[in-house]
Amino acid sequence: MYFEPTGKPGIDRNPTRWRDARVWLIGALFVLGAALILIVPLFTGGLIALNAGDVAREDVRATRSLSFTSNSLTEQARAEAESAVPVQYDPLDLRVPRQQVARARGVIDYLRAVRADPIASRAEKQAMLSAIDHVRLSSEIIDQLLDAPEESWPRLTQEIVTVIDLALRTEIRDTNVDEVKARLPAYVAIDLNEQQTQLISQIAQNFVIPNRARNDAATEAARQAAHEQVEPRLREIEAGQIIVRQGEVVNVLQLEALDALGLRQTQVSWSRIIGYGFSALLASLLIGLYVWRFEPALLKRPRALFLLLLLLLIFMLVGKIMLPNRTVTPFIYPAAAFSMLVAVLVGPGIATVATIVLAGLVGVIAGNSFEISIYTAVGGIVAILTLSGAEHLNKFFWAGVYVALADSLVILTFHIPGGTLDPVGLVTLLGAAVLNGGLSASLTLVGLFLIGNLFDVTTTVQLLELARPTHPLLNDLLHKSPGTYHHTLMVANLAEQAAERIGANSLLTRVGAYYHDIGKMTRPYMFVENQVEGANVHDQFNPRTSAEIIVSHVAEGVELAKKHRLPSRVRAFIPEHHGTMRVSFLYQKALAQAENGAAGVDEASFRYPGPKPQSKETALLMLADGCEAAVRANRPESPDQLNELVRKVIADRVAWNQLDECPLTVADLNKVRESFAATLQGMYHPRLRYPGQEQKPESVGRASRTNGPEASRALDEAKEKQSNGETEAKPGEESSSPAD
Repeated sequence: MYFEPTGKPGIDRNPTRWRDARVWLIGALFVLGAALILIVPLFTGGLIALNAGDVAREDVRATRSLSFTSNSLTEQARAEAESAVPVQYDPLDLRVPRQQVARARGVIDYLRAVRADPIASRAEKQAMLSAIDHVRLSSEIIDQLLDAPEESWPRLTQEIVTVIDLALRTEIRDTNVDEVKARLPAYVAIDLNEQQTQLISQIAQNFVIPNRARNDAATEAARQAAHEQVEPRLREIEAGQIIVRQGEVVNVLQLEALDALGLRQTQVSWSRIIGYGFSALLASLLIGLYVWRFEPALLKRPRALFLLLLLLLIFMLVGKIMLPNRTVTPFIYPAAAFSMLVAVLVGPGIATVATIVLAGLVGVIAGNSFEISIYTAVGGIVAILTLSGAEHLNKFFWAGVYVALADSLVILTFHIPGGTLDPVGLVTLLGAAVLNGGLSASLTLVGLFLIGNLFDVTTTVQLLELARPTHPLLNDLLHKSPGTYHHTLMVANLAEQAAERIGANSLLTRVGAYYHDIGKMTRPYMFVENQVEGANVHDQFNPRTSAEIIVSHVAEGVELAKKHRLPSRVRAFIPEHHGTMRVSFLYQKALAQAENGAAGVDEASFRYPGPKPQSKETALLMLADGCEAAVRANRPESPDQLNELVRKVIADRVAWNQLDECPLTVADLNKVRESFAATLQGMYHPRLRYPGQEQKPESVGRASRTNGPEASRALDEAKEKQSNGETEAKPGEESSSPAD
C-alpha cells in the first residue's frame, strides 16, 4: 500500500518495488550485523585491559598450562642471528694499489711544477697547492713542501710512493681506513727525521682508500639465510605461573602471553572499526554481485536471501566465540555445516560463494589467519561438492567424512613442511578435523529440522520424514481411501522417474504426489477408485453438485495439509496438480440437461480453482496424474497406443495453457513423455489370458470399475468418436472422469 497525492491510501501497482526494498534492507542489515560482530569484543568479563608500557596494578597468573609458538621470542632470536652475521666484502681489489700509486705520482709531479714555478708568488703557490682535487693539505704541510730543499725532494717523493704502496698491500675496509692511515708513519724509512715523516704521512693519507668493497647484497642474503635457519621458539607456560607482577611495566613478551591465554581485552581503535566495516561491506558486495550476475532469480526470493545472510551472521558469531586466542577450537569450528545448509536450502552455487566469504571473515576473526581461512574454505567447498542431491540421510554422513579428510589434508599441508608442530599437537589437530566433520554433518541435520519449521522451508529431512508410510496422513489415506492410496503410489512412482530424467527434485516430486489427493479422505466414497464395482453415487446427484463435491477435495486437502503442518512446497501440489482445468464429463452432462444450453450452466462451477503449476515438480504431477488415469481407463494394447495416449494427454495440457506458468521446456516434455511411456509400460504390461476368460466381460468390468456405468458409456462413446476421427476435447476442457 502507498499514499496518493490526495493523502488517501492506494494500491501499490508495482509489487517489485517493495520486494527490491526488502532486498536492499536485508543487505544493509547484514553489513551492519557483520561489522558489529567483527568490531564488538565478546566475553570481556574478567579480561585485563593492558598495553605495552602500562604498569600492572596486580599480579596476573596463567589460568591454564599452555605451549605456544612465541612470535616475540622467535623474532628476537632471528634478529640476534641476523646481527651476528658480519658485513660481507668483495675479494681484495688489486687494481686499487696501482690506481692510487699512479694518482699519487701525478700529484707529486704537480707539486714539483708548483715548487719550480718562477712567476707565481708564494701566496699563489700556497693557493694552488690547497686547491688540488681530493687532496687535503694543511697550511703547515704546504709550507714544508715549498721550503723543502731541492736536494731532498727526490727522496721525499719516492718515500711518499713507497708508503702508499706498502699501505695498500694490506687489507683495507671501510671500517679500518682510519686505522691504516694512523699506521702510515710506521712505513716511513727510519733515516728520515720527524718533520719529513709527518710530511710524507700527511700526503700519503690522501691516497689510502678501501681495497675491499662492501657487498650489501651478499650481506642481506647471508642475514636472510641466518633468519630462516632460526626455528620458531616455543614458550611453555604452567598453570598458576605469574605472567605480569604488580607494579611491573608490561612489555611485548608479556602481552603475547596474555593474548595466548585469552586474558587480555582486544583493543578497538578507529582504524579497526573502519577496516572491519570495509570487510563486512566487501562480503556483502561479493554475494550481491554473484546473485545479480549469476542467480538473479534469488532477488525474487527475499526470504531465501534473508535466510542465507542470517545463517552467515550466526556462523560469524559462533566463530567470534570459538576462534580468537584459541589453539585447537578453530579446527573444530563447524563451518562446513553452514556450507551444507545453504547448499540444501538455497543452492550449491550461492553456497560456494558464501563459503568463500565466510572463510575470509573467519580469517579476520582469527587474527588474520590464512591457515584458518583455507581450512574453512576447503572444508565447506568439499561438503558442497559431495552433498549433491542430499536425498538420503547417508549422504550427510559421507559429506562429514569427506570434510574430515579434506580438513586433515589442510592441516598436514600447513604444518608438516614447516615442522612447527610436535607429533602430539599434530595428532590433536587431526582429531579436531575428524570431530569437525562429524559435528558439521550433525549440525546440518539439526539445522534443517529447525529451519524447516521456523521458516517454512522444505528441507530434505522434512521430505524424508513425510515420505515414511507411517506418517499419520498417509496412514489415514491408506485406511480411509485405499483406492486413492494405491493411485497415489502409482502416480508418485511415475512422476519421480520423470523428475530424475529432467533434473527436477525427485524427492519433492515423490512426496508431493503422496499427499496430492489427501482431500479425498473427507468423502472417499465419492471417488471412483474407492467405490464398489458397478455402483456410482454420482448417479444420484445433478452434475453441478457432483462437480462441487469433486472440486472441493482440493480445498479440503489444503486444509488437511495446513492442519498437519505440511511445508508450503508440498501443499502446493494439492491445488496445482489440477490447475484450472474443467471437470469436462460433468460439464458436458450439465449442458445436455440444461434447457437453455450453455447460457443455463455456470462454467466456473465445473472448474478447479488453481493455480496452474508454478514449478517443474507440480507440473510433472499434473501430467503424471492425467497419464496414469488415461492409461488405467483405456488399457492400450500396444506400446504405440500407450505412447500416443501419453502424447495426447501432455499435448492437451499444453493446449489448455496449464503449463504456461512453470519452467518446463519442450525438451523437458519430450523426456517426460519418454519416461512416462517406459514406466507405464512396466505398470500396465499385458497379461496372459487363461482358459475360460472372456475378453468382453473383462473389458466391461474394467470400465465399470473405473467409472461406473455412466462413465463406461461415456468411455465407449469417446472411443467410437475417436475411431471416426472425431474429438471431444477442446482447449480448456479436461477429459477426465467425474471421480478424477
